[in-house]
Amino acid sequence: MKKPHPAIVALKGISLLIIAALIIFPFLVVVSTSLASKEEVISSGGWVVWPQSISFEAYTTILSGGVVSRATMVSLGITVIGTALSLLATIGMGYALARPHLFAGKPILLMVLLTFLFTPGLIPTYLVVQSLGLIDNYASLILPVLVNAFNLIVLRGFFQGIPEELYEAARIDGAGELRTLWNVALPLSKAAIAVVGLFYAVGYWNSFFSAILYLNDSTRWPLQVVLRQYVLEGSPLAGNVSSAEAMLSSPTSIQMAVVVLAMIPILCVFPFVQRHFTQGVLTGAIKS
Repeated sequence: MKKPHPAIVALKGISLLIIAALIIFPFLVVVSTSLASKEEVISSGGWVVWPQSISFEAYTTILSGGVVSRATMVSLGITVIGTALSLLATIGMGYALARPHLFAGKPILLMVLLTFLFTPGLIPTYLVVQSLGLIDNYASLILPVLVNAFNLIVLRGFFQGIPEELYEAARIDGAGELRTLWNVALPLSKAAIAVVGLFYAVGYWNSFFSAILYLNDSTRWPLQVVLRQYVLEGSPLAGNVSSAEAMLSSPTSIQMAVVVLAMIPILCVFPFVQRHFTQGVLTGAIKS
């Protein structure tokens, strides 16, 4: 290949710098505003690019046992439990559908693929959740989205990509299907499982519409719904917050602190699964 012209290389570098600045600058403003003092936020018109003095007043306020602290624990619980249950169900279904002689395997796979084209409507889904008695129950945030069709297809393709000789060797050694899954399939599928787990975790952590729809008690709402309340309306949930949380800091710094708090878990998890991301998605897609 010909070596690219220096002007082309420079143009690419400038373009990447501009794109990076467009991504980093809003994030910097959010973090800086959350760390600025109340007086500095007010004097700067509500947004701070670089705080003159760092203040954790906004974080102390939202984490002082009020609605944000409770909502954060709710979101963490839903994310951890939901991701674990979704991975368990998706791995089981993906492995079963990857085996060649599964009874009714093709009709089940066809039903899964049809969900890509025909999603359930909002009203039918709500009626099903209501008929199961899940209104005002955290299970309503997990069970309706327990298995994602895309994630299922990715894992199925990954399990199919494992050489059949390994499965046959396990059967010759007397291993059943569960033992084969545990000792053969899962250790070879860590990349795909990490990616699927990240997809599920991000989905559960960022979900807010289901909580608004199924949880009538606002004290049970997860963090994303509280974040929406802060950012859109500039105020916490009425009747569920202390006077300190409502008055100590400026509304903008409180909003930005909640935004940062909502981003931290995903930012902490993503670097550990990033190296598996491309490998897991591409392998699963190619093999499926």
